[in-house]
Amino acid sequence: MGKELILALGLVLVVEGLGPMLIPSKWRDMVSEMSQLPDATLRRIGGCLVVAGAVIAYMMWPSK
Repeated sequence: MGKELILALGLVLVVEGLGPMLIPSKWRDMVSEMSQLPDATLRRIGGCLVVAGAVIAYMMWPSK
């Protein structure tokens, strides 16, 4: 299980790095815009991302 966790972390880093690498000015604008959002909105966005990630992980988890 350790290898899978490291692989997943690596894939997250690749996906997160694509924005600043390919379109840095638009990525900077998006981050700047997001910094202006209220905390409650950011919490909702974060919560939705966590739930979506958990659902995907559950669906992809190998069954034995």
